[in-house]
Amino acid sequence: MKKILLCLCTLLLIVSLAACGGGTDQGDTGSGSNQETAEKIEGSGGSVLIAYFTRAGNIEETGDVDATTSASINLRDGKYVGNTELLARWIQEEVGGELSLIQVAEPYSADYDQTVERGQQEKDENARPKLASKVENMESYDTVFLGFPNWWYDMPMAVYSFLEEYDLSGKTVIPFCTSGGSGFSDTLDTIEDLEPNIKLMKGLEIPGDDAPQSQDSVNEWLRELGFSK
Repeated sequence: MKKILLCLCTLLLIVSLAACGGGTDQGDTGSGSNQETAEKIEGSGGSVLIAYFTRAGNIEETGDVDATTSASINLRDGKYVGNTELLARWIQEEVGGELSLIQVAEPYSADYDQTVERGQQEKDENARPKLASKVENMESYDTVFLGFPNWWYDMPMAVYSFLEEYDLSGKTVIPFCTSGGSGFSDTLDTIEDLEPNIKLMKGLEIPGDDAPQSQDSVNEWLRELGFSK
C-alpha cells in the first residue's frame, strides 16, 4: 500500500511540475509579443520628419493679417498659426521628430481673397511654386508625416513642388489634412502617383473648424498607427 501511495504522490508531483512549465511557456510568449510591440513603437518614433504646408506660414509679414477672415488661421501666443501647423505641432509632441514648413519663395498675400485667387490660378496652371525651404539629409528620415490644407479639392501646388523635389522611395509616408469638408479628396492617389515607391499609411483628415480642438483625435490616430511616447 505504501508503494502505491508513493507512486501516486510521485505521479502527482510530475503532473504539477509539467503544468507549471506550461504556464511559464505561455508567459514567455506573451512577454515576447509585448516586447515586439514596444520595439515597433520605439522604432516608429525615430528618424521622423513632419513636413507641412500652411497658409499662415506662407503669407507676407505685413502685420495686417486678420485671423477672423479665415478659420484656417489662429492667433496663439502673439503668433499666427495655421490649422495644419497646429496638427503638426501635436504630432511632434507625441512622436518627436523634426518640424519642416513647406515654404514658398514668393509669399502669398495677407489678404485671404487674394490668396484664394492665387491658389486657384496655380492649380489651373498646374504650377510648381519655387520653394524657399530645404530639407537637409532627407535620406536620413524613415518616416515622413505630410500635412496640408485641402485647396480646391487638391493639395496646394507647393506640396507638389515638395514631392517632386525629394525622392521618398522606401519611406513610410503618413498624410494629414485640414479642409472645409472635402477631406483628402483625391490627394492620396496623387501622393502615390508622385511617390510610387513609398509605404502610405492611414491618414487623418480634420475639418478646419474642428482643428483647434482636435488634439485628442490626433493622439488617438497616432496610437492606432503604433506611435506612443
